[in-house]
Amino acid sequence: MANTQVILIEPIAGLGAEADVVKVRSGFARNFLVPHGKACYVTQGNLRHVNTLKAKRAEREARELNESEELARRINKVRLTIILETGETGKSFGAITANDIADRLKGELGGLVIDRHRLVLEHPIKSSGEFEIPVKLHADVTAKLTLTVKPSAAPAAEGEAADAEPARKPRTTRPAR
Repeated sequence: MANTQVILIEPIAGLGAEADVVKVRSGFARNFLVPHGKACYVTQGNLRHVNTLKAKRAEREARELNESEELARRINKVRLTIILETGETGKSFGAITANDIADRLKGELGGLVIDRHRLVLEHPIKSSGEFEIPVKLHADVTAKLTLTVKPSAAPAAEGEAADAEPARKPRTTRPAR
């Protein structure tokens, strides 16, 4: 198969950022990249245009880095507390996942959405305690989120204190057919 070189106009995951000169399959360039305005063929005129694309890329990367650093400062100050449902013996019912933490973090940051994939959680949390969870915001910026997991109160101890016999719902009978 023939390959061709193209200049990327916008970032493409797994391929490169804007102003990168990459070698791709001819069909990919001809059928997707160039018609959708994501890349242009390498010519002398387009190579001169690369400098403006590089300036645009540098400006975008600097802006993203500043935004990530500001967000990291806000996340470092946040302390989340989540209650984990536990049984009589202290064994947990379920776990706390990255999605649960991201939802709680959204509420703490005033509606700012943090993608759950940015939370570096090797496995769901199934025990109580205090955890430091890294949040990867940028290639150079990582924030630390402090999460406190508390077990729920044992339902059996509360039930014994109130009354030994729980109230029963009256039975309804069906008419005979």
